[in-house]
This record gives sequence, structure tokens and C-alpha cells, in this order.
Amino acid sequence: MTGNNAKVPDTFSHFDTNGNARMVDVSDKPDTERVAVAAGRIKMSKQCYHQVTTGNITKGDVLGVARIAGIMAAKKVSDLIPLTHPLAITKSKIDFQFDKTAHSIEIVAEIGITGKTGVEMEALTAVSLTALTIYDMCKAIDKDMEIGNIRLISKSGGKSGRYQRNNVK
Repeated sequence: MTGNNAKVPDTFSHFDTNGNARMVDVSDKPDTERVAVAAGRIKMSKQCYHQVTTGNITKGDVLGVARIAGIMAAKKVSDLIPLTHPLAITKSKIDFQFDKTAHSIEIVAEIGITGKTGVEMEALTAVSLTALTIYDMCKAIDKDMEIGNIRLISKSGGKSGRYQRNNVK
């Protein structure tokens, strides 16, 4: 595992003593404020990058639509990933960082909750769906776009405490 305080669990809590899959029982856990930040990147052609960043795509506001898709995805993780808990997200923020030289857009999602379980999967899913939406809206211009480097940057709250990724890029 990477990170300066990563811990390996003694057991995998998504399995019962017989090895059957189960949703983890979090009913006895206290509510705490939890925040997760994830990031990922979509690289595209110079032409496509220019059209996205100048708002000149015929399908409309690519980044605005992608931001909404990411927020919606964070709220639907329990419908997409087995054994995750449905969560009442209290904070969802998607930002973009532009690299004109590499013709890429870094997507950063920050998801928050006051609850019994973390929001790492929600942040990672938000980044993924934001990138996929950008791809979908731009594929007529550039089918060679690349989505990658999706990773957890940080998380806070809960029993395991704070995590901050080393070598944040």
C-alpha cells in the first residue's frame, strides 16, 4: 500500500466467518465528519483540449455537464459497487486543473459526509464518471483520449483517521 499511514486490515470485513459476502455492519459506529479527495486525469488532442477549454464543443458545456455527472455518480455509488452503503452525501465538489502543455485536465473530487462510513469510493467514482462524461461529449473530435491516474489523495475521519497520499501529483 502507498501512503504515509496506510494500514493493512487483519481481516476483510466484507466476508463473514464462512467466507460469504456481506455488507459491513456499521450500526454501532459513531457518526464522524469524513472527507475524501480523489483525482484523475484525461488527456486529449490539442484541438480537443482547445475546444473544451474555450467552450467550443457542439454538445454544449462539457465541463459543466461532466461536473454534474460526477456529483450524481458520488450519490449513486451504492447502486454501482456491491456491498457499499447508501450514503447521504453532505458535500460534493468537482474542480478542474488544466495543463495546456500536456493537453490534459486533472479532475479533483472532494466528497464529504457526517456518518458511519467513509466516502473514498464516492470520491473515486465521482472522478471516474466526470472523466467518462468528458470523453463521451468529446469523442466525435478525439477518440484517442486517455483516462488514467485515478487515485485517492486524502481522507479524514473514522476509525483509521487521516490518510494523505505521498507524492501528490
